[in-house]
Amino acid sequence: MRFIHINKRTTLDLLLRRASTFLFSAVFSLFFIACSGSETESKPEAEGHGEETENHTEEKESHAEAPGNRVELTARQYEVAGIELGKPEMKNLSQVLQVNGVLDVPPQNMASISAPLGGFVKSTDLLQGKFVKKGSVIAIIENPEFIQIQQDYLENKSQLDYLSMELARQKELRAENVNSAKTLQQTEAEYKTIRARVNGLKERLAMIGISPKQIQAGNISRTAPLIAPITGYVTDVNVNIGTFVNPTDVLFMIANTEHLHVELTIFEKDAAKIKMGQKVRFTLPNENQERHATIYLIGKAVREDRTIRVHAHLDEEDHELIPNTYVNALVELKGASVLALPQEAIVHADGKNYLFLAKGQRKENNVVMYDFERQEIMTGVSEFGFTEVFLPENTADTAKVVVKGAYSLLAKMNNTEEEGEGHGH
Repeated sequence: MRFIHINKRTTLDLLLRRASTFLFSAVFSLFFIACSGSETESKPEAEGHGEETENHTEEKESHAEAPGNRVELTARQYEVAGIELGKPEMKNLSQVLQVNGVLDVPPQNMASISAPLGGFVKSTDLLQGKFVKKGSVIAIIENPEFIQIQQDYLENKSQLDYLSMELARQKELRAENVNSAKTLQQTEAEYKTIRARVNGLKERLAMIGISPKQIQAGNISRTAPLIAPITGYVTDVNVNIGTFVNPTDVLFMIANTEHLHVELTIFEKDAAKIKMGQKVRFTLPNENQERHATIYLIGKAVREDRTIRVHAHLDEEDHELIPNTYVNALVELKGASVLALPQEAIVHADGKNYLFLAKGQRKENNVVMYDFERQEIMTGVSEFGFTEVFLPENTADTAKVVVKGAYSLLAKMNNTEEEGEGHGH
C-alpha cells in the first residue's frame, strides 16, 4: 500500500487550493444558472405549453438515460470553463527530497570592481543589467596621485636610460683596465636600483590602467580608465559621478551568467542521502516550467545552521536567469517513475478523489455538446504540482483527461443534480 507524503507546505497548498476552487465553483454555478435562465427566456412563447411539456419530458428521459457520473457542456460553457485536455504522464515522484536553494555564480564568473588607488568617479554609464565585454572601459577615475606616478616614472626611466649607457661605458673601460672594479660595481648597483624602481612604477601604471608608452610620448593625465575584467552583466552599481572612492570600495559587480549553477541547502540529517550525479528538478518563483540539474559537488563542512551546501549543474543553460534567485527543488533519490496528473486535474468530493474523462462531442438540436465522465481514482504521492494516480483497469493510460477546469465540471454536475431534485419536487 502506498501512502501520501504530506508536509506542512503541501497541506497549506491543498487547503488554499480547495478554498479557491470552492469559490470558483460557486461563481461558475451561478454562471450556469444564468445561462440556463437566459436560454429559457429566449424560447418563443408561441410554441405553446404542449410543446414545452414535450420538451420537458424529453429532457427527463435524457437525464434518465445518462449515468450519474456524466456531465455535458455547450461550446460556450466549455470556453468559459477554460477546459484543457491532457494525458497521464510518467513522473519521478517517489523517493524525492524537497529542498530549497538559490541560483549561484561560480567565483571565477563574478567580479568586484574597485579603483586600486582610489579617486573621484569622473564618468560612468553603467546601470544594473547592462551587458559589458571584457576589456571595455566602464568608468573614468580622477586622482592627482596619477600625475605624480607618471612624473616619477618618466624621471626614473630617463635616469635608467642614462645608467644603461654609463654601465656599458664602464664595462669597456674596465676591460681596458682604465677604471677600477669598484667604479664598475657602483654604476652597476645604481643601474639595478633604478631599474627596479622603474619596473615598480610601470606595474603601478598598469594597475591604474595607464600605458607607459602613452606617457613616454609626453601625455600625462590626471585620469585613468577602469576596465571590465570579465564579460557579463552588471549586477551592482554603488557609485555615481563625483563620488570619492577608496581602494577598498567596491564600485561595480559584474556576473557572467553563462554557467550558473544551483546551490542547494541540505539539512544535516539528510546529508547521507545525497550522492554525486543525482538529478535535481527545480522551479523558479512565478514560473511553472520545471528545470533540471545534476549534482556535481557536495560540501564537506556542516555550517552553523546545521546544513551543508550542494551544487548542481544546469542541464540546459539559460542566459536569462538571474543570480541569487530563490528556487524550490526536488532531489531524486531513486529513479522510480509513476503515472501522474497535474494536481488541478483531480477533484475531491465526498471524501473521494475523481478525474473527468473527455468522451467526445456531438450535436444536439444543432448545438455542439461536449460529454465528460467523472471517474473515481486512487492517488499516491504528491510533489511539485503533480499527483500519482492509479487508474481503473478499464481506463487506458492514454485516455484524454481534463487537466484544467475539472472543478468547473464538478460544479456543473452538482448544479444539474440540484435541478433534477427540483423537478422531482
